[in-house]
Amino acid sequence: MSLMGILDRIADSATFDRAIEPARRAVLAALKPQAFKDLLHGTWLGHPVHPVLVQVPVGSWTSAGLLDAIPSMRPAATVLIGTGVAAAIPAAMSGAADWSEQGVGVQRLGALHAVGNTVALGLYVGSLVARARGRGGLGRVLSYAGLGVATGSAAVGGHMSYAQSSGASHAATAARALTSDWIDLGPLDDLPDGRPALRTGGGSGVDVPLAVVRRGTRVDVFIGTCSHLAGPMYEGRVEQVRGSDCLVCPWHQSAFDLADGQPRRGPAANPQDKLEVRMQAGRVMARVPGRDR
Repeated sequence: MSLMGILDRIADSATFDRAIEPARRAVLAALKPQAFKDLLHGTWLGHPVHPVLVQVPVGSWTSAGLLDAIPSMRPAATVLIGTGVAAAIPAAMSGAADWSEQGVGVQRLGALHAVGNTVALGLYVGSLVARARGRGGLGRVLSYAGLGVATGSAAVGGHMSYAQSSGASHAATAARALTSDWIDLGPLDDLPDGRPALRTGGGSGVDVPLAVVRRGTRVDVFIGTCSHLAGPMYEGRVEQVRGSDCLVCPWHQSAFDLADGQPRRGPAANPQDKLEVRMQAGRVMARVPGRDR
């Protein structure tokens, strides 16, 4: 069986769910206030911050592995290992924040990813201790073992990102399925005022759900699946968040600015795709912006 097949089996197994759920609740309880959690999610950045933060420990430890092979460069390798250990803390915190509000399959693999990273971090800390005590040979053994474990854990993280769409924008995927034509969403007067309504747009063989929000004569139209985990935005609500009128997802309470779709509250980090709107004879027309006219 391939590595991908093994990881998919782990994602489908409920064996460790009893241990995962208390850990998830503990992470949610620890990451407060909301502004701190949004900082870790990358809501302010426009995409998840975890992939950015992990570059420092990964790069530091990989470089240390190369320098350790050159005797004269081993002091520099020790500095890089220490840098990676320090940078692993914020990277782990951001990963935990994202993991705590993902789907169950991602949470199962994420637990394996976290265990691997913790083991790797422990090996690198042990390497630093051994080097400080003059046991350079043991320090190198421990650091190379840490690099091996971290590499395997990175493969799990890659599967979460690319095979399970952890951190990807589900709204952007749905937006790409829409045609380039203007979509007739019906009469303005048929839309409820102040709350989202479900409409659909023609896609590549499927209907794409849209969330339509009317406020008086103003209409904002968004892709109907939340960018975070494809929650039904048309079942959400309009709420003011941090001074902006926002459309709030009913699943994880991510809030998106009605003006431009930017996230104002996580766990979503990616924006919510918004459609261009025009009125035509009292009817609401919408399309994905940027398409050929």
